[in-house]
Amino acid sequence: MEYQLPPVGTLTTRLAALNSGVQPATIRDWVRRGLLTRCGGTPKRPLYRLTDVEAARHAAKPTRNNQRHVKTA
Repeated sequence: MEYQLPPVGTLTTRLAALNSGVQPATIRDWVRRGLLTRCGGTPKRPLYRLTDVEAARHAAKPTRNNQRHVKTA
């Protein structure tokens, strides 16, 4: 069961992914890494605060030692 409309100020995993321009798996990965926390919902259908999703989107992501660095303009 998907929410018709989540409560104001919250997003489902799918909506958070659309908002951030990433895949839903990336949202779940941010949760696993501790960059994003759930604010409600159920274990299978979590909800996230819009402000938390935006913060996770702009957070510095950890890199691996052998990963190429991308220079930003």
